[in-house]
Amino acid sequence: MAQNTLEDVFGALRRRPDVEAPNLQAWDATDRLLLETAADRAGAGSNVAVIGDRYGALTLGALATLGIRTVRVHQDLITGERALRNNAAALGLDSTPPEAGTGKRFEQLPLGKELLTGADLVLLQLPKTLAELDQIAGAVARYAPPGAVLLAGGRVKHMSLGMNAILERHFGTVQPQLARQKSRVIVAADAREASGPEPVPVVEHLAELDLDVAAHGAVFAGPRLDIGTRFLLTFLPAMPAAGHAVDLGCGTGILAAMYARQNPGSVVTATDQSAAAVASAAGTAAANGLSDRVKVLQDDAMSTLPDASVDLILLNPPFHLGATVHAGAGIKMFEAAGRVLTPGGQLWTVFNRHLNYLPALERLVGPTAVKGQNPKFTVAVSTRRPSRQQGAAPRPRLHMWADDKG
Repeated sequence: MAQNTLEDVFGALRRRPDVEAPNLQAWDATDRLLLETAADRAGAGSNVAVIGDRYGALTLGALATLGIRTVRVHQDLITGERALRNNAAALGLDSTPPEAGTGKRFEQLPLGKELLTGADLVLLQLPKTLAELDQIAGAVARYAPPGAVLLAGGRVKHMSLGMNAILERHFGTVQPQLARQKSRVIVAADAREASGPEPVPVVEHLAELDLDVAAHGAVFAGPRLDIGTRFLLTFLPAMPAAGHAVDLGCGTGILAAMYARQNPGSVVTATDQSAAAVASAAGTAAANGLSDRVKVLQDDAMSTLPDASVDLILLNPPFHLGATVHAGAGIKMFEAAGRVLTPGGQLWTVFNRHLNYLPALERLVGPTAVKGQNPKFTVAVSTRRPSRQQGAAPRPRLHMWADDKG
């Protein structure tokens, strides 16, 4: 790895298994600026932790340019974890511990004590939500040693004064740096002493559903009910009882919990690529006494579920990839549904009316009917057509959450 420059690293990066397209890149100017800022602060003896690395640019770039041998990294999305491993292999870097103390490596860990203990320099790609930033900054302040420095970077157009306020809640010194190539780094130091017990997920009661919802900082919509899910839930009485149902892209697990409550004979899998989402869904199931019927799985578009193994899928797909509006995430989920559904199984999808998803649903799943529309959303049901031979997929070896791990 020592022979690789930052240009070598960036040139080798791919997004796979995430969606790839000409307008989607595996690194950005913020990755470069964070690494260049870190180069003035890191030495051979530095302990570096990385948070929010999307496809490995920060982790592999740090190993290539900062003169360090080990990086601990937390990525919320399983696609990011897999992309980092893929890109490391392409660069000849192994993620396993080196023998006899030689070589360079990275270790993928959850956000928490093991990730941050001893880390004197933390590199962060700023998250989209203030709640997630609050959780991350609080963890750094709680677990990193005194004197640790947090370098938090983002695209200027996505940064806000609220981010500075969150960092000032946890650090005595917060210094925004000059912007470069439309990116900026904030240097945070002098962590404030963390008091009280370790934070737990927010749990709020949704009166309109009579449901307690658990939410970690990174999960979409927090503990609230987003308007697309609200509209899809109005069709819950029309959905068939299924032996095995899946809440695909489950977020906090509201769809999974409500379906399981109405169909006590069904087994429900709540799955998402986000570790925060599956932990939240597990918390929601537990808070409502549904843990025996709602199981959660961190996975990439049901990649570890066998072909023709699911009778019903509920889906409120994203229409953004990071900060980019892109239909690729939804299309990937439709393709997965076409593989995983049993012949005659149904996919119930809610999506923004401006998205022309109906032809893709017809092509990738089967005959599709619009069940309802309001001024913003369409709800459609697609029935899996009998077609190609179905084979077995690899057995799951991903993060299976039996309880809320934080």
